[in-house]
Amino acid sequence: MAVPLIAIIGRPNVGKSTLFNRLISNRQAIVDQREGITRDRIYGETEWCNQPLKLIDTGGYIPDDFDIFNAAVREQAREAILEADIILFVVDGKEEITSSDESLAQLIRESNKKKLLIVNKCDTLTSDNQINKFYKFGLNDPLPISALSGRHSGDVLDAILSELNLKKGHLGKGDEDIFKLSIVGMPNVGKSSITNALLNKKRTIVTSIAGTTRDAIDSHLKWHGKNIKLVDTAGLRKLAKIKDRVEYYSILRTKSAIMKSQVVIVMIDAVKGFGKQDKSIAELVIKSGKGLFFAVNKWDLVKKK
Repeated sequence: MAVPLIAIIGRPNVGKSTLFNRLISNRQAIVDQREGITRDRIYGETEWCNQPLKLIDTGGYIPDDFDIFNAAVREQAREAILEADIILFVVDGKEEITSSDESLAQLIRESNKKKLLIVNKCDTLTSDNQINKFYKFGLNDPLPISALSGRHSGDVLDAILSELNLKKGHLGKGDEDIFKLSIVGMPNVGKSSITNALLNKKRTIVTSIAGTTRDAIDSHLKWHGKNIKLVDTAGLRKLAKIKDRVEYYSILRTKSAIMKSQVVIVMIDAVKGFGKQDKSIAELVIKSGKGLFFAVNKWDLVKKK
């Protein structure tokens, strides 16, 4: 059987990325108190009772909002629901039910997928009664958890195996045979666009706004029988220009992606040309001992070729 795929869905700031990091035992998704940090689908892997599992973290779902990012995040969340074997619908136990929660509950019901209702921020035994208000969704029994402390996170994994009728499995092969390729470069050079073009689908969100991609986004493709892990990364700026902690953590993810890759594509903006920061990025790849080649994007905008 293929490794089960679990999608984590919910409105902004309910703790999806915190739960994702907790379940995979790794701070892979960037977590911040501000809403809207996660935008693209982020994949991670874990194992429970000798059964491998794959999880998808998604951005906060806001229905009927025409903001360019929120519309793209909604599309990413819908894609995650379509490809998942089971959905973890995460709500905030400390807050009252919102219209976004109700819209999501309806969307998840209509998906006809297996699902678990996860009530986050139930930090103590006395707070577990917060789950009662969520019975109105007509889903299965709500599960109280604290993603931050890890309280009842094991119960969530047990419930996933039970819902999917899985018993103790056998660990699958690792990804040592997978060719790892990262795409790096300055903000807004077209890294996400080339990722989507190679995958022939909208895997990552693309806008004209620099800094759209924040996490390192893993995708998988097969080329001439070879399995490839393709990693889209956040744009690299000079450290002196970074004042936002989210961007700082994004850059750490990008550097980590370089270290885990075998070959790195450095994207160059043909209109701007090869600058000092492009040189610094190339030197970072070379010092990491990775294979390097350049891709010059936006060549169609260059008048004197």
